[in-house]
Amino acid sequence: MIERFVMELGAPNSLVGIIVAFVILLPEGLAALRAARKNRLQTSLNLALGSALASIGLTIPAVAIVSITTGFSVTLGIDIKSTVLLLLSLFTVMLSFGTGRTTILQGVVLLVLFAVYLFTTIVP
Repeated sequence: MIERFVMELGAPNSLVGIIVAFVILLPEGLAALRAARKNRLQTSLNLALGSALASIGLTIPAVAIVSITTGFSVTLGIDIKSTVLLLLSLFTVMLSFGTGRTTILQGVVLLVLFAVYLFTTIVP
């Protein structure tokens, strides 16, 4: 159903993966936002990072095992633009955690990088 919707929009197939990831991470993301609004930062970070790590840490190995047993090949679908944006994001996070202080500017930079990733995925 999602693939059909994306095809009708004329968007690239990689948008399907983004929509599926959004749906999977939505419940914990909303809970993290609610915790942040109540000024419970540690709970908010635990919810957001824990759910993302669990989803990625369990999904990729599961898909890899299924692909090995069934003989299908798996590609993660990360092109050169996405790789550059990922490396920039990791560099920003390293700067943030390395100094021991996180500022609003680093958060805005990460949000801009995410927006650029979404834009370059939808409009290649």
